[in-house]
Amino acid sequence: MTTTTTAQAAGHESAQPQTPSEPLRVGVLGAARIAELAIVKPARATGTRLVAIAARDQARATAFATEHGVEQALASYADVVALPDVEAVYNPLPNALHGTWNLAAIDAGKHVLSEKPFAANAEEAEEVAAAAHSRGVIVVEGFHYLYHPVNRRLHDLLASGDLGELVHVETTLEIQNPGPRDPRWSLSLAGGATMDLGCYSLHAQRVLAPWGGGEPELVAARAGERPGEPGVDEWLEARLRFPSGATGVARCHMASDRRQMTYRVIGSRGEASVVNFVEPHLDDRLIVQTSAGQYVEHHGTRSSYTYQLEAFVRAVREATSMPIDVDDAVSNMRLIDACYVAAGLRPRPRMHTTSEPGATATKPRQP
Repeated sequence: MTTTTTAQAAGHESAQPQTPSEPLRVGVLGAARIAELAIVKPARATGTRLVAIAARDQARATAFATEHGVEQALASYADVVALPDVEAVYNPLPNALHGTWNLAAIDAGKHVLSEKPFAANAEEAEEVAAAAHSRGVIVVEGFHYLYHPVNRRLHDLLASGDLGELVHVETTLEIQNPGPRDPRWSLSLAGGATMDLGCYSLHAQRVLAPWGGGEPELVAARAGERPGEPGVDEWLEARLRFPSGATGVARCHMASDRRQMTYRVIGSRGEASVVNFVEPHLDDRLIVQTSAGQYVEHHGTRSSYTYQLEAFVRAVREATSMPIDVDDAVSNMRLIDACYVAAGLRPRPRMHTTSEPGATATKPRQP
């Protein structure tokens, strides 16, 4: 087995992208744990301005702003969305609030970078997509993994024919139990392993459509409920089939005894695996096996979130295309909903909220 650092990887790692003359001005909804990794550090790396933040209470927002250099802390999410200086909104709120505040931002004419999953269910995602098309704003689901060179290279191996025809795909995301009080175990907050982890496993299968003759269809799914949380999946496994006949298995587990995030693609002439496709900044290896032998490529530990923000800024500033769009988010939510139904569970309920600060919840409505 040989180890190499490809020219592509080295180029991506060392390149200094051109910074637009006018930095993008972003407002942040909520002081979520993911925000530092997903928007604060990428903003520093790209010269993006974080002009405002709001949280569940202003003290929390003020503390976040002070620690991370956000220009101002506001009293409510609504204030951030309405602020004229905000051009784009980053939404890392709990799943059940993604759709509500994505819609609010779109209505205000803002571009949106939303954490996944895009909405509570496909019905809500379709409403968000329709609004985005109507207002002509860019709305993207934050599947940051897709922008990293290690995952782009995996797709290049299929596109070049080096792996031959697509035969089988396996995507697995497992993490240890985040704790009994974690909001990801809440059905009313649109929680569950498939929403938090499986959305990646399914998406990584779907983006192989160009080499599978089209989008994969769900064949079967099974899941295990979280003890004490009826309707909330602790794990799920989905079996898929592409129009070409290639097969796929997408797995997720949110209370595993290990942490793994693997992406394995088997072709008729070889196979390739990304060791940690969701966190390539922690492990950037791509392992390729063909008749010529096995070798390892390294594609750089620069954050996939930074690559994502660069692409988002270019799309807003220069009207460049992105690899996924708002319609892709709808397709992914449809597949998530289909997995839940096939596994004997219901899609996540949509939470209706007021448009006022604090987002007071009303009774969840099942799709």
